[in-house]
Amino acid sequence: MNDQIKATPEQAETSSPTSLEEAMRSLPDDRARGLQLASLAGTHALVLLVAFSLFAAADSWRLLSGLGMASALALATGALAGITTTTLIHEWFHYLGARLSGGAYGIPRKKGLFVYDWNFAQNNTDQFFFMSIAGSVGGALSLVLLWLTLPADTLGRAAVHGGAVAGFVFAAVVEWPVLRRVRFGGDPLTALSGIDQRVLGLAFLAASFAGFGTLLLLRF
Repeated sequence: MNDQIKATPEQAETSSPTSLEEAMRSLPDDRARGLQLASLAGTHALVLLVAFSLFAAADSWRLLSGLGMASALALATGALAGITTTTLIHEWFHYLGARLSGGAYGIPRKKGLFVYDWNFAQNNTDQFFFMSIAGSVGGALSLVLLWLTLPADTLGRAAVHGGAVAGFVFAAVVEWPVLRRVRFGGDPLTALSGIDQRVLGLAFLAASFAGFGTLLLLRF
């Protein structure tokens, strides 16, 4: 007698998932999106925590030692913390704008900087414009938040503000021309396709000047 019992089709269909990816696919779409979004939010929060932890350690080392190396590290980590703050808040406000506009979007399976995938085919120009403006609003609010909570009384802390301004300016140089073209009747996807290496290079230069200018204005 064969002691092995073959699984019926019903048992096969209800078998437990063997991987996290299978488990996510078995969930209802809304719940799966919520879990993916929560996971991404946790990752971004951890990145921000690490950035500010590195800055806090370097800034303390500079204050205690006065070493040139410590000052350089405080500048670098401070700028990184500022850029990280502005960039992440900017992206999450894009997501908030996508939701408030009623736009169609997906949540990417792979974790990265971007919070969602915008559906250009299903969304209209007004929704794209609202979503895009929301990112700039978030970037501006991040500058205000840092200004109110972090005094620029050390070189490293001034670098945080400089990095935040640099992050805001970079996004503005890249996105505002797109918004202008869309505002005057341009197609969103076509307008975005105009972001090339020249535009990114210009944005990097403008952000660098703005960041160094802010640092000089606050500390020298």
